[in-house]
Amino acid sequence: MSAPLQVQGGVTLIGGGAVTPEDLALALASAPVLVAADGGADAAIALGHVPDLAIGDFDSISEAARAELGPGRLIHVAEQDSTDFAKALRHIRADFVIAVGFSGRRLDHTLAVLNVMARHPTPPCVMLAAEDIVFLSPPTLALPLPPGTRVSLFPMGPASGRSEGLRWPIDGIRFAPEGRIGTSNEATGPVRLALEGPMMVMLPRDCLQIVLAALTAPTSSVPRSGAGHPSSSAS
Repeated sequence: MSAPLQVQGGVTLIGGGAVTPEDLALALASAPVLVAADGGADAAIALGHVPDLAIGDFDSISEAARAELGPGRLIHVAEQDSTDFAKALRHIRADFVIAVGFSGRRLDHTLAVLNVMARHPTPPCVMLAAEDIVFLSPPTLALPLPPGTRVSLFPMGPASGRSEGLRWPIDGIRFAPEGRIGTSNEATGPVRLALEGPMMVMLPRDCLQIVLAALTAPTSSVPRSGAGHPSSSAS
């Protein structure tokens, strides 16, 4: 079986990292189709959920999990040039993906997931972490955030843009992973971003529904040019 999974709505993608019952329940409430990235099948089964599908090179899934799923729910991707997260994301066609079990244990695995998210903007993917959610911003983004919401921006390459609704506007700032970043900014009301270059957005977990609505909206309004005040970003 190798055809991509076609889903109207959301997919929960589970990995073999740290994942709690609360994480999985939160994701499944919005994305009820459950897909495992290789050994994530064992994590899902341990939490009482048999995945609808498992995708990967299957070097970490147990024989018990393979038997539980059966051959009809396994997509074997033999190549070794990508992670199981990347393999799974390439085989999913959905409105959005919520990724759980990809943070909290090995930092190198988490960084690899962020790298894949930056290189593959579709389908939109939101990674659920212990206290945050993180996603790649589309070129324009409108988020109706309450004032005081923490908003962190982290560039995955050279990036720039304009903003409305941030305590420290980003207008005129050149961002880069080894240079200026935008962590610990704050919403003063609804936030609008227009960005060039790959930018990760990190928000508190309780913003998940706001983010999913924004990422699946037909368009986002482009903000007007801001005042260009200095950002609170650290280098």
